[in-house]
Amino acid sequence: MRCMVFVRASKDSEAGILPSTELLTNMGKFNEELVKAGVMLAGEGLQPSSKGKRITFTAGKPTITDGPFTETKELIAGFWLWQVRSMEEAVEWLKRSPFGPGDEVEIRPVFEAEDFGPHMTPELKEQEERLRDKISAKK
Repeated sequence: MRCMVFVRASKDSEAGILPSTELLTNMGKFNEELVKAGVMLAGEGLQPSSKGKRITFTAGKPTITDGPFTETKELIAGFWLWQVRSMEEAVEWLKRSPFGPGDEVEIRPVFEAEDFGPHMTPELKEQEERLRDKISAKK
């Protein structure tokens, strides 16, 4: 199964305070372990919300709001996309991560085509496969 691992923002990450060299080193080692194990498919840190925009869709024209956004605990500071056998395996990997007290990480399964049942028609499956192939070809 694929899962998305969300690293929650903190007051420091939202203030643009960069992680220490020690944390970057430890995270690099952890990422190397994930890659060697075939778990990590992608992963990046995100700039603070002050550099972002939020788009709210309504019946009319979309509303654009410039960051920063106030509710830090709802913001994402980084992410991974992992390929694991189960949610339990993802949890075990996270237990080995270099995060410390107060850090919060969320794991959520990624929808796969079969999760949509009959709503995912053969034509939609074919379209999704074509798009995945195009994305893979760009790497």
